[in-house]
Amino acid sequence: MKKEVNQSTIELIQGDITEMATDAIVNAANTSLILGGGVAGAIRRKGGAKIQEECNKIGGTFVGGAVITTGGNLRAKYVIHAVGPRMGEGDEDEKLKRATLNSLRLADEHKLRSIAFPAISTGIFGFPIARCASIMLSTTIDYLKGTTGIEKVIFCLFDSQSFEVFSQKLEATL
Repeated sequence: MKKEVNQSTIELIQGDITEMATDAIVNAANTSLILGGGVAGAIRRKGGAKIQEECNKIGGTFVGGAVITTGGNLRAKYVIHAVGPRMGEGDEDEKLKRATLNSLRLADEHKLRSIAFPAISTGIFGFPIARCASIMLSTTIDYLKGTTGIEKVIFCLFDSQSFEVFSQKLEATL
């Protein structure tokens, strides 16, 4: 599914984010930037040790923050490590919005044209998929309505249920 926003495209696909050939993929990171399990673990396995070494040099970031490293052996040139909230920590919606927004800003700062997001915080962090879709999609649409060099934002959803939820939310949003 694709939708146009100004001069940009939002696209939803079901697949493996580590296979995306975008300028950057977004890692659903933790504050320590340790590439452990889930999306981060897959990025570490496919991207190689260089990504974790760069994360170690950065040292970490806050919930809602985002930092950038190279993509190592991935098809994507860069990995943007965005820290989403854990359910129950408080102010989760605003933190997820900031993680999304900070990722988009970082892509623009590095003059990237394409970026792929997973459903941040919906794995072990326990964030509800429907809330995630609403927040990430509305934040991205609002951002793309402004001045940006980003031409394509892909939401790469791992399973069919997540893809369906994002599809319904995107259809309702635009």
